[in-house]
Amino acid sequence: MSALAGLKVVDFSKFLPGPYCTWMLADMGAEVIRIENPRELAKQRKVFGWDKLSDEQNARLRAHDIFARGKKSVLIDPGSDEGRAAIHRLIESADILVEDYRPGVMGSMGYGWAEMAALNSRLIYCSVTLCGQTGPYARKPGHDPVALAIAGALSRMGEDPDRPAFPGVPVADLLSGSNAVIGILAAVIARAATGKGQQVDIAMSDASLALIANILSRNTDLAKAPPKGMHRADSGIWACADGLYLVTTDMEPRYWRVFVETIGLPELADRQMDRAEWPMMKEGIASVIATKPRAEWLGILEAAGTQFAPVLSVAEALDDPHNQARGMVIDLPAPGGTVRHTGCPIKLSDTPAVLTQPASPAGADTAEVLATLGYDDAQIAALEGKLQ
Repeated sequence: MSALAGLKVVDFSKFLPGPYCTWMLADMGAEVIRIENPRELAKQRKVFGWDKLSDEQNARLRAHDIFARGKKSVLIDPGSDEGRAAIHRLIESADILVEDYRPGVMGSMGYGWAEMAALNSRLIYCSVTLCGQTGPYARKPGHDPVALAIAGALSRMGEDPDRPAFPGVPVADLLSGSNAVIGILAAVIARAATGKGQQVDIAMSDASLALIANILSRNTDLAKAPPKGMHRADSGIWACADGLYLVTTDMEPRYWRVFVETIGLPELADRQMDRAEWPMMKEGIASVIATKPRAEWLGILEAAGTQFAPVLSVAEALDDPHNQARGMVIDLPAPGGTVRHTGCPIKLSDTPAVLTQPASPAGADTAEVLATLGYDDAQIAALEGKLQ
């Protein structure tokens, strides 16, 4: 038994927030049916040069796509009359629809919220967009950094106090995808009481505003908020003698005392909040850390019980024994050998995430899904033939 068994999701999403949302739903047991437009796939393959790869190479590439894992793929033209009829029939029996087009686009295709609610009153319709369904920026195009900029979060990223910086990882994308999961499951719970579905409106800019909550909470006068970057001496990223890095976060006084005594700077123990001396203190700590290789420091700090971690590369993180023990690194069989994926970050004791196969080629599940809708072999063949 999986947590979301029995829930059927129709997935129109393409960009990271939507597929991340439906990936999590699939891992927790929902049946996710991905609608794939042959024209969009062809365009994507040309853009990235995948049209020059063999079928086997494309299948392996597809298997590497973590956020396509666990989903059924239906290759269908959503703009054709025949395709629209099939998708409408699918939505009639679905619990959830997820889409990430700009407001109005799904409606123009015949799949807008009002039309789908009329088709299926229990449908939960989740729209994930840059700036939401309402407001002056509703139709604004853009990706992760634009959402962060609108929310004020991009202005707080990076160490340079005079210049914003890209975060290097898709913060707004994944935060929005997580919010979409929360919103969908809240709507599922509400539906149990009301019997009705509803629209879930997730904006990446809304989600990103949560990233500045600590600034608002700690500064009654924003004009006096400290400049961005890590200025405290009790936290930092330090270069070791071998050029590798470690990070420390000894902000609690007892940890700070143990840390500075352990590295041989006991005179700093009572000066933790001496702000004027933070630059000098950081230079002193950096000089000490630079005298030993990272592995040696890791042993020393582990024995002392301070707050630290090596700054792992992506490859190191995948090989880390803790990440592997938590089931966050999994190897799945795929064409040409196994592929390495990240696991599900939600751990449930009684209904754990479903370990599924990697994504199959586009359209691999078209016949199976259409058959569940009552299409016979001839009708399926005719529908698939229109895509040739």
